[in-house]
Parts: sequence; C-alpha cells; structure tokens
Amino acid sequence: MTWEELESAARACHACPLGDTRTNLVFGTGNREADLMFVGEAPGAKEDEQGIPFVGAAGKLLDRYLEAVDISRDDVYIANIIKCRPPNNRDPLPAEEACCMPFLREQVKLIRPKMIVCLGRIAAMKLIKPDFKITSEHGQFFEKGDFLISAVYHPALLLRDPRKKEDMLIDMKAIKAKLDELS
Repeated sequence: MTWEELESAARACHACPLGDTRTNLVFGTGNREADLMFVGEAPGAKEDEQGIPFVGAAGKLLDRYLEAVDISRDDVYIANIIKCRPPNNRDPLPAEEACCMPFLREQVKLIRPKMIVCLGRIAAMKLIKPDFKITSEHGQFFEKGDFLISAVYHPALLLRDPRKKEDMLIDMKAIKAKLDELS
C-alpha cells in the first residue's frame, strides 16, 4: 500500500462514529523515512482544526523537548492511534481504537522506524502492553519486532503536572542516546 492509498482510505473511513464528527482527518505528519516515530492516543481540538497531530499547547511542549535533546521535528514522524477527534477530548473507546489500528500498523510498515515512542499511558497500553503503568514504566525500552518501543508522559499531562517535566527530560535524553546507538 502506498502513502497516498493509505491516507485516502483513512479519509474515506467511517467505520466508527468519529469519522462523521471530525473537522479534519489527523493522519500524521513528518518524515516518512524517520528512525523515530511518536504515537499519541487521539487528536485534540487544535489538531482536529488543522489536521496535524500535536500542534496545540501539548505539541508546542513536545517541540521544546525535541529541541532540548537536539532532535528536529522534521526528522521524526508523529501520529496518533485514533485519526479523528473523540468528543470533548475523551479517551478513545476500544472499538474506535480497533477501527484505527490498521491505519497505524500500515504507517509503521511504511516508515519502518527504529524506535517508536508512545506519548502517554493510553498509547503505551495499546502498543506496549495492556497493563502498562506510565508512572513506573516510562522511559523503559521494550523490543517489539524490528524496533524498540518506549513510552513517555503525554505532554498534556506535563502541562497539568509540571513536577513530571524533569522525568520527561531524562526520558528524552535516553531516547536520543538510544537513537544515536541505533544509527
């Protein structure tokens, strides 16, 4: 499947009710040959408006962390499990995740990243393990198929709980170091 075919299929998708309520599909953005891929849970209001993941306040904070560890946003690919915004930014429902997971799997197959970093608990529970505990397992690396996978705090959480910002910086430094090892 090509990128164009995949994005076209996602645009045409109405497998769950979110396809009927979105303003824009939030497919993904960035380098389609990236070694590093970030995956969040679902788009928020700003993302739904612009059709680009992580462009609101949480996205700006993510950008600052990327800059702090000398990773360019242009060098990574950013996507979400869910491609359409859930109402009132609620957590995605399992049925919605199930409808969108094939799109994310195809994105991963096309990119073939060396590392995937889950942004937050929900993405980690879906991609790493169902009982993932973000407070105790953030920053750890897991092998999944041909790539490493890790999870960090979701930037939106850091906006609500700034005490976790230092942990995020430590995790991002470890991600950068591991990425440099893999290159």
